[in-house]
Amino acid sequence: MANCVLVYMTAANVTEAKRISRMLLNERLVACVNILGHVTSLFRWKDKLQEGREVVFVAKTRASSVKGLARRVRELHSYEVPCVTALPIMGGNPAFLRWITAETRRPARATAKRRKP
Repeated sequence: MANCVLVYMTAANVTEAKRISRMLLNERLVACVNILGHVTSLFRWKDKLQEGREVVFVAKTRASSVKGLARRVRELHSYEVPCVTALPIMGGNPAFLRWITAETRRPARATAKRRKP
């Protein structure tokens, strides 16, 4: 079975979640992203209790992609310290897990053009 994970992330709004998701998909760092919608987050930041609205989005990818995905999210995100956490997928539909693996492979580089005979 493929070594797949779910990556839980939050963004300031739907626009940011979509922008980041599209970049991760275009770069084949993820196979799919679900944008779950608005949540109220309570947290401590810089020694003060905070409350705010965020958008949760969850990506499916390979465990080996998490490091690059987290780096890319940090580059694209508006937050100083964005939430990016990976959770293992312990099982599931084998065909779906194979699909995740296939979609997160880098495309093969174009081979040299064949010479005409």
